[in-house]
Amino acid sequence: MKKLTALTAIFVLALLAGCGNSADNNNTAGTNPPANNGNATNATAAPDAVTSASVVDNGEDFKKAISKEGTWIAATLKDLTFTEDLVVEGEFSNKGEPARKIALYTQDADHNITNSFRLTAPKITIKSENTQIQGGTFVGDVYVQANGFKVVNATIEGNVYFSDDKYQATYSASDQGKVTGVTEVQK
Repeated sequence: MKKLTALTAIFVLALLAGCGNSADNNNTAGTNPPANNGNATNATAAPDAVTSASVVDNGEDFKKAISKEGTWIAATLKDLTFTEDLVVEGEFSNKGEPARKIALYTQDADHNITNSFRLTAPKITIKSENTQIQGGTFVGDVYVQANGFKVVNATIEGNVYFSDDKYQATYSASDQGKVTGVTEVQK
């Protein structure tokens, strides 16, 4: 099993290394980070730190990847289960725009999903602007406290609660995104 995990990690890292750094790169897959994915708060400032996708296979590394000190993409290589609540926070950008991605999948060189994973927690709070959950399943409730939350080719097995009407107004469940519970403002 460890050998399979190691081979998968090497494959994903090879994909990351082989991906072009073109500014017009269409980054719709979880393990294909852009060239300008620093921790900058606006498009004109130089990034404070240059980051790449954080490809993880354990809970502690995943929590670090979604933290303020993490990366704009947190990608997992297996199902992860937490008994505590999770928080996605920090300001990250992709192509000069605020962005965070929770990639619950692996992909091949043609960006086809090869494996999808489940992330389970009682609750995940979204505090980063333009966060998307993509390519797998989140089991638990999502609490949104930022603009632009998206569910892309993924399923939320739970509810999505927005702390304000303005956050719900920018919400999108597209590209086969699905929520099994309610989607509402909870003040």
